[in-house]
Amino acid sequence: MSGNPSLKNRVAFSNAIAKELYEKFEQLQKDTRIPKSKLFDEAIELLLKKYGRI
Repeated sequence: MSGNPSLKNRVAFSNAIAKELYEKFEQLQKDTRIPKSKLFDEAIELLLKKYGRI
């Protein structure tokens, strides 16, 4: 859970990803100008749907 009281609707977390994925993710963010946090939300939502969790 986040210890940052300024985050009201979000949770901060840290993780590591493959370098190749990170580079493509960075380029996607630059190309679309969509914030990384929103892209992560979308990716996690797609995974949850794939595995029948939502």
